[in-house]
Amino acid sequence: MAKRLAATLFLFCLVPSLAQAWWNDSWDFRKQISIDTSVTGADIKGAVSNVPVLVRLHTGNFPYFKDAKPDGSDLRFVAGDDKTPLKFHVESYDSVNEIALIWVKVPGVQGNSTSEKFWMYYGNADAPAAPDAGGTWDTQQALALHFDADAGAPQDRTAYGNHPASSTAVRNPNSLIGGGVRFSGSESIAINPSPSLLMKPESGWTFAAWIKPQGPQQETALLYSRDGNASLMFGIKDARLFARYRNADGKVAEIPADGTLNLGTWTHVAMTLGAGRIAIFINGNETASANAVLTEKGGKIIIGASEGANFFIGEMDEVEISNIARSADWIKLAARGQGAEGTLLHYAEDEQNKGGGGTSYFSVILQNVTIDGWVVIVLLAVMAVISWVVMFGKGVVINRVRRDNRAFLDQFKKLGARDPDALDAKDSEDDKELAGSPLSQALFGKHDHFQSSALYHIYHTGIQELHYRVGKAVGAQAAGLSHQAVDAIRASLDAAVVRETQKLNSQMVLLTIAISGGPFLGLLGTVVGVMITFAAIAASGDVNINAIAPGIAAALVATVAGLAVAIPALFGYNYLLSRVKECVADMQVFVDEFVTKLAEHYGR
Repeated sequence: MAKRLAATLFLFCLVPSLAQAWWNDSWDFRKQISIDTSVTGADIKGAVSNVPVLVRLHTGNFPYFKDAKPDGSDLRFVAGDDKTPLKFHVESYDSVNEIALIWVKVPGVQGNSTSEKFWMYYGNADAPAAPDAGGTWDTQQALALHFDADAGAPQDRTAYGNHPASSTAVRNPNSLIGGGVRFSGSESIAINPSPSLLMKPESGWTFAAWIKPQGPQQETALLYSRDGNASLMFGIKDARLFARYRNADGKVAEIPADGTLNLGTWTHVAMTLGAGRIAIFINGNETASANAVLTEKGGKIIIGASEGANFFIGEMDEVEISNIARSADWIKLAARGQGAEGTLLHYAEDEQNKGGGGTSYFSVILQNVTIDGWVVIVLLAVMAVISWVVMFGKGVVINRVRRDNRAFLDQFKKLGARDPDALDAKDSEDDKELAGSPLSQALFGKHDHFQSSALYHIYHTGIQELHYRVGKAVGAQAAGLSHQAVDAIRASLDAAVVRETQKLNSQMVLLTIAISGGPFLGLLGTVVGVMITFAAIAASGDVNINAIAPGIAAALVATVAGLAVAIPALFGYNYLLSRVKECVADMQVFVDEFVTKLAEHYGR
């Protein structure tokens, strides 16, 4: 039992170091980003996997642009386990104006949760750029147009490369999410057919975009596509969205104008086809739907215009097409996370790598510690853990002994003139099993008759000696105790005091070893380290402060480690020793009181 407890305490001592794990010591800083899918965040109910989230950095949540590379190429994103790198790409990074937009692929999030987290690392001047735009999206994402401010013609950022065949939309460098496009009533974007953009009935299809309509529209098209007899149109009529789908057999499914848009403001709109229905979403909420008989459809896709309808007038950003019917949670996650006032992500305070990185002096010192120095440090670490375990265990035991001593004395004083053996009880099998381990008895044993009390153990010894001499039958008191018997009982009680004192002082020698041996062992490591440093300098012939200082500093680490072992052990030892002395004094006083009571009650 004691061994298992010691092992548990040892692992517990390691928890702080494990909690501070650092993905890669080449990066000096990191920031934790949490994902809020509760009602205060994205407000989603189910799980969503492989979702790209938009990380918006600005001076409010990231005042440390100066600590990253000017182009942000040293940014890395790691999953909540602090081990798994995440796919990401930078849409824009402006270190002068201190604003950045980064898309990160999160493996999965749970609904109604605030426990999902990932890490952003930065601060590595030697790090190469590592963007992976294609890997940021899942395989169902067939089109993603960021309209990057410096990208020229719109470019598809997915791995499929469905770049627009033509675009007359005017690029706006200051849109909702970085760059966007403007439509003034005659512009459009055309995307040629491709297998990845094909709409299949068994999987469905999704279109999503951020729009900012300029006034009411006269049945304008946000999206139009035609493939023979099949066609699809998603647009605005007055200030409401509508959708019209015609399958290859000529059957039409239509959602009349429904769901009021806030004209002149950015709104996330989406349309899905799948599971025999067509649905419209505004800011992540489904506003209308209609049954539809789906058939396979391809064809050219036109953004902002259609056949026989007016051109869209307004702004547009972040156009996305998926060859699957995205779930309502997926759409809401995009709507709540991509906007300027997104509530999905929360940014914690930045952390600096204290044990690694180019600016840490401690890392330079540790890198120069020699093998013999590490041997000494490891030995000292073992001594430190042993001393902490002893201090914890002895503290628990002594506190339990003092508590049971007080409880026993209260009952003993209440005996008055009654038979002194009234408090004696027979130990159970559990008590006998735990008797060899005071710590196990203190933590897991029963305390119904003062099992951890040193005073009770002395009392129990005295009662046994009493019964041995006068018995416990009727008339035992009349038989009485002679002076010689009383002296014999006192001798047994004194022996019990010695044994209880030894129990209380057991393992305290380990603390004295840590107190006296720790600094000397550390000094040994320092002396050997200094010797090796000077020997290396003599062998190389390079005598300068830069050659001496790292080795001397590293050698002194052993002394610091020795003091770190000895100082806590010294404080703990003195505290525990004072408590032990109090318990020993109580035992000596109790022996006198107990012998007096026995002599009064049983004396001839």
